[in-house]
Amino acid sequence: MKNSKKVIAGIACVAMLSGIVSVFPASTEKVSAEEDVLFSADFEDGETDGISRRGEDETLTVVSDGAHGGDNALEISTRKESWNGPQIPLDDICEAGEQYIVTAFAKTEFYSQLTLSMQYTDSTGEPHYDNILKQDSKDGTWLEYTAKFSFPAGSTGRHLYFEASDANVKIYIDDIKITTTPDVEIEDLTSLRAYFADDFKVGTALTPSDLGSKGFMKLVDKHLSGSVTVGNEMKPDYVLNLKATQKYMEETGDDENPQVSFAQAAPVLEYAKKNNIPVRVHTLVWHSQTPEWFFKENYDPKGEYVSAEKMTKRMENYIKNFFTTLTELYPDVNFYACDVVNEAWLEDGTPRKPGHPDQSNGYGASDWVAVYGDNSFIDDAFTFARKYAPKGCKLYYNDYNEYMDKKKQIVEMAVRLKEKGVIDGIGMQSHLDARQSMDAAFPSVNMYEQAIKAYTETGLDVQITELDATVPENSGDQYFEHQAKYYKGIFDAICKYSDKISAVIFWGVTDDISWRASQLPLIFDNEYKAKPAFYSIIDGRTPGEVPSAPAQQPTDKPDVKPTDKPSDKPTEPAVSETPAATEKPSSTPSDDPQSTPNPQETVVYGDVDLDGSVDLTDLSKLSLYLIKDIKLEEKSLKNADVDGDGTVDIPDLATLKQYLSKIIDKLGPAK
Repeated sequence: MKNSKKVIAGIACVAMLSGIVSVFPASTEKVSAEEDVLFSADFEDGETDGISRRGEDETLTVVSDGAHGGDNALEISTRKESWNGPQIPLDDICEAGEQYIVTAFAKTEFYSQLTLSMQYTDSTGEPHYDNILKQDSKDGTWLEYTAKFSFPAGSTGRHLYFEASDANVKIYIDDIKITTTPDVEIEDLTSLRAYFADDFKVGTALTPSDLGSKGFMKLVDKHLSGSVTVGNEMKPDYVLNLKATQKYMEETGDDENPQVSFAQAAPVLEYAKKNNIPVRVHTLVWHSQTPEWFFKENYDPKGEYVSAEKMTKRMENYIKNFFTTLTELYPDVNFYACDVVNEAWLEDGTPRKPGHPDQSNGYGASDWVAVYGDNSFIDDAFTFARKYAPKGCKLYYNDYNEYMDKKKQIVEMAVRLKEKGVIDGIGMQSHLDARQSMDAAFPSVNMYEQAIKAYTETGLDVQITELDATVPENSGDQYFEHQAKYYKGIFDAICKYSDKISAVIFWGVTDDISWRASQLPLIFDNEYKAKPAFYSIIDGRTPGEVPSAPAQQPTDKPDVKPTDKPSDKPTEPAVSETPAATEKPSSTPSDDPQSTPNPQETVVYGDVDLDGSVDLTDLSKLSLYLIKDIKLEEKSLKNADVDGDGTVDIPDLATLKQYLSKIIDKLGPAK
């Protein structure tokens, strides 16, 4: 592809699966091939190069005073709102579900916070506005913005844009470039999983945007594919579906049955399904990242809190709908563990304060405590999870700073829940700080080991659920050898109790896309190279045979009908991405291409993969066919013609997506 002002990358990406975007600081890897440049703008020809304004009032002017490179830059003036600024439309440039790198230079003429952001509409029609990189602009100095970004599969209306906190400042931009993320070969190392094959699972957390980076996923597949945690998209604010919940309440009068959707987690769950990777469910009940409306009368975030009795019914229905929908969508995925309750205790061992985390009481607040007055909801959460979780899914309490004073309360709570038979284990998040020396490290290796000892003595399983260990911020590789020594001490402590620890999950893979990126907390660096910490934790160990992926087997579903409900009101199955398929004939013609087709053969509109159901997998397969990535056999093509017009094209994809989103309730030709 030729480097030019603007290169159209082909047809706009077809919606494949729903997901959620993540954005990260860029690594130090370089784009080596000129044809990898998809978009560039330097304004040297006096044109705006495809840049447009976000509002109705901005003025875009190519100016020749103080450009970053060359003679010209683009000035954005007459802004009236902080979000007003220049934007780059990307639907025809960047495909959803793929990862890219943007480099741009921007400034304001006097102080303002200047932010590179992104906008898109997800597959459910919800708009999103996500900040990528914020910097303080001072004295008219050009700032460099370099970042990796990815839009979720199924998204539309994709844009990158600049905004400034002060609506009165002019914004200047120059030398913008968007490139593909290069495919990087990883080092020829023995799999990390092999060194612990006889001890515990070794895995990581993923978000849908991670799947677009080929080098990144090579590391995952080789070293960390013993377990997958969906990093964000299975948390309550991603799963609980307000529109579907309100619609259900309007239709039934029932305000105790929150509806759920796994649309945004689908890409990672499909990856786990395809590769037979066990999945940790994270998380059901949490004070953070849970929508305020979930706790309020009429699902109004500004309303009054519901009673404890009503909240208990909502909680049971939410957990029931969560597991019922999940196992209906992914019967072949091994959901082997679930964080039922997350972070219920403060460091001093007291419950969180009542209130919403984003309001007066800050991060320490909990809507759950606001409703119940204390942590009594924990017992009900585990009781319901035990009732509805698929068989074989172990249930965990998960917490951070789990080595501090709260350890006592966690142990007492866990023992009580164990006596009730509703808990299987304790999750130690393990967000650690190696700092600059072993003396300064927190927790110390001994302190961490004592926590492991205390939790294993309960007789419950222990999992290390979110492991990372930071060094001082922006210190480069100065403390990597010390970090390696610290990691080795932590792993030695873990391995000492390996007979009681079933999984070690790193919270990320490479430093640059860690949630603590500036402190370089992981065992692979920005360029996909193993850091000293990698070598330290395998030092002295002999690799075994990496466990092969288990054969796909249906996961046992909860022994409950979709219509079961704890109250006396009628209910319906939870809203999901998988409506019931059109009934198929009891027998189907032979797949032998030489066999004579049956002219009376039933067409099952939407069942593109011929598995007897209509779900996200069919949407994905149809998408791949339309972008000419796969071929479909004749029967699949008949089923894919969901509007019955005799051709399989983009309108069929749109119709199928509407059906899966329950916007329409029937597929096939209009009558």
